[in-house]
Amino acid sequence: MKIIELQVGHLGTNCYVVYCEKTSKAGVIDPGGSAETIIAEINKANLTVDYIINTHGHADHIAANDAVQQATGAKILIHHDDSAMLTSAQQNLSTFIGGGITCQPADQLLSHNDSVMIGNIELKVLHTPGHTPGGICLLSDKVLIAGDTLFAESIGRTDFPGGSYNQLINSIKVNLMTLADDIEVLPGHGPKTSIGWERNHNAFIQ
Repeated sequence: MKIIELQVGHLGTNCYVVYCEKTSKAGVIDPGGSAETIIAEINKANLTVDYIINTHGHADHIAANDAVQQATGAKILIHHDDSAMLTSAQQNLSTFIGGGITCQPADQLLSHNDSVMIGNIELKVLHTPGHTPGGICLLSDKVLIAGDTLFAESIGRTDFPGGSYNQLINSIKVNLMTLADDIEVLPGHGPKTSIGWERNHNAFIQ
């Protein structure tokens, strides 16, 4: 599995282009803006994008969905509990940050323990509600793409509509802290970390 890491949009969202070297099949995770940059990277690597996967429905993670979909023909995937956020500027919070971002509805709705195949790569869906009701992480081999569930020595905000601190902490402890220490964590914002580092240094989950 290869990953192109991009920082996109006004809020510096981490967008990940995950691809299979053998098949050149790809998935774009959280295209939160900067559509031209994302599309340029896809074209540079000669990738065929099968899926756009949103780890949750906030505007800074979905803003470039439509543009990337139009350029690639990819299907949009999101957890069923966040699906309404794609088409509602109020629910995805873009009305509160000076915009009115909406995009096409999902082509496929995800649930806990689903698998998304990108070429020969399997991404396992872990439902981790708390930041949003339908927040997910994606696990493959030794990499966890964590969205806004877990950050380096921090966690996602829980003061937005639909957020729950207790639920998020439970999601992290049950679904993430049970993973191996050496799994690399690629969060939705900020620097990379690892499960082991967060287990030992993240004050929120001690």
